[in-house]
Amino acid sequence: MRESLGTGLPYIQCITNIITMHEVNLRNLDLNLLVTLQALLEEQHVTRAAERLEMSQPAVSRALARLRETFNDPLLVKSMQGYDLSARAEALRPRLNALLKDLSALVKPAQFDPQTATDRINIACLDLEGTLFLPPAFRKMRKIAPNMTLKVHSQPGEHFRLLQQAEVDYVISGLQPQSGEGQIISKPLAKTTLVCLMDKDNPLANKDISLADYLAASHGVVSITGLGTAIMDKLLDEMGLSRRVMLRANSFMTIPDYVQGTDLIFALPELTANRLSRDTQLIIKALPKELQQPSVSFYLYWHQRSQKDPMHQWIRNTLLASN
Repeated sequence: MRESLGTGLPYIQCITNIITMHEVNLRNLDLNLLVTLQALLEEQHVTRAAERLEMSQPAVSRALARLRETFNDPLLVKSMQGYDLSARAEALRPRLNALLKDLSALVKPAQFDPQTATDRINIACLDLEGTLFLPPAFRKMRKIAPNMTLKVHSQPGEHFRLLQQAEVDYVISGLQPQSGEGQIISKPLAKTTLVCLMDKDNPLANKDISLADYLAASHGVVSITGLGTAIMDKLLDEMGLSRRVMLRANSFMTIPDYVQGTDLIFALPELTANRLSRDTQLIIKALPKELQQPSVSFYLYWHQRSQKDPMHQWIRNTLLASN
């Protein structure tokens, strides 16, 4: 997309491809409509979109009517919960986000002043990763950039796909992207080791854990998507061994509730275990020496489209320096 901005025709063609009317006359196209469309697709509500855009509700309703005529599609469809996106709107959304980000970069001043900035930063991460890494940076933002806002996308999903489609600005994860090589840039936020988390009254709490102890224990794992095999199970399988998994949870933040007062143990990054054991009756123990691994890293990921942007350079420096 970035390459298209350097030449007139491909860039115009990009907008034309989004609109695909019977006859497209770009001189008659109001680009403000595309900004309104983005707000409507994200908020899925006329009043909330109007508040976000600081426009009146009737003005946004008129803009929606013009957009429906332009795209020959309802875009927002009434449902029991309010509005749902039409199939056309779902397809438009990632392309529109990428286009408007490039348009913003095209006209944005080269300088960035955090004191006056009003940008919104979108970060995708799991709930616990957000808890570990975002509060220190957010506290700094509140002091230095008081008018900037942060939106955290913590629902399970394809976070790297959201990054490639410009729906989020950053991803924080211990995972590696499976696509986007050369487009996605990363820097490590933190390194940690794997440990065991258990209740203070667990039978293993007062001894060094042997491999036999570990295999005989009752285990819990976190499976955000419900798919795939845990890292520890892959390691054990390579050794021709297996463990007894008694619980599969879908959130790290529920682990203390499951571990406290039971015989369950979880193998977790030490940073994670330290956060979860805070103000609880849980303790941290070393894994058996046969299962101890090199350090585990958490990374901050961003797309090359924002690499040179002054505002994003400031955000990245804030995130990296705060952890």
